[in-house]
Amino acid sequence: MKKLILILIILPSFFLSGCVLNSTGKTEVGVRTIKFSLFGDQGVEDKIYPPGSSTFFLPFINDWHTFDTKLQNLEMTAEVRRGDRNSKDDLLFKTIDGNDISLDVIIAYRIDPKMAPYILQHVATSDKELRDKVVRTVARSKPRDIFGELATEEFYVTDKRRQKSEEAKNSLQAILGPYGIIVEKVLTKDYRFVAEYQKAIEDKKIADQMVEKNKSAQHAALEEYLKELEMAKGEVNKVVADADGVFAKAKIEADAYYEQQKYLAEAINAEGKAEAQGIEQMNKALAGAGGETMVKLRIAEALQGKKIILLPMSEGGMNLKTTNINDLIDVMGVKAMSKPMTK
Repeated sequence: MKKLILILIILPSFFLSGCVLNSTGKTEVGVRTIKFSLFGDQGVEDKIYPPGSSTFFLPFINDWHTFDTKLQNLEMTAEVRRGDRNSKDDLLFKTIDGNDISLDVIIAYRIDPKMAPYILQHVATSDKELRDKVVRTVARSKPRDIFGELATEEFYVTDKRRQKSEEAKNSLQAILGPYGIIVEKVLTKDYRFVAEYQKAIEDKKIADQMVEKNKSAQHAALEEYLKELEMAKGEVNKVVADADGVFAKAKIEADAYYEQQKYLAEAINAEGKAEAQGIEQMNKALAGAGGETMVKLRIAEALQGKKIILLPMSEGGMNLKTTNINDLIDVMGVKAMSKPMTK
């Protein structure tokens, strides 16, 4: 018993003298594995050692692993010596309409710190192993199926590629989430078709550009025509307005002349009526007792200043029916007498 107590006292001192410092970086979490224990549990410790921490453990009976929790990018590209591999590493697959295509993809992911002990125990013992055996394997498989659902022409549509990127992200998260991996983004870069098809696409693009150019020219010509049409309409409207003005002016003048002539006719008519009424009244007056006197007065006024010659009109005298009055006047010198007398 005394020896056992002595061992128990000396043994911790022996172990403490051989402890090793274990640290974590600014973005790392640490996980301890207990390989041997007299009193406690063995295996992966269900505890996370936070970033920037340090602790002492005995070697041989403890293992120490760290996992980086910062955002990491798994880039798979056709460019050599770039991305996750030093060789051509883009995704090769077929579009839904059967054309071969290669696509550069970037998977942005990070480790869930709370699941570091689970990752160490069931998934991987290092960041590189987790990246190569888990993230890369799934990332090279599932996105091919999802982006392969696009038709060839749809790869030219940014919104279509963005939609499939979001779908790929959600699908990868559903697969990798249980392994302690959080998928932040799936980004697409360049895409390429086989040389023959790429040439056909480029030719089609050129043709489409020419079509658009011709459409633009046609549109410009149409706009110019519409502009000239509007100008012509303006000139026509001006001529019509001028003609309407002349017509309105002529109508006003004609209406004024008509009104003037109407009033004049009414005045003439009224004057005629008045004159007729006067004549009518005069006729009535003449038909009365004073008519004969007025006639005599008018005859007297007409005969005033005239020479009057009395001719014998008895039974034995001159017969007016057979007598040449003109010769008679000449004989009697009436013509000379009718001339005005000079003073």
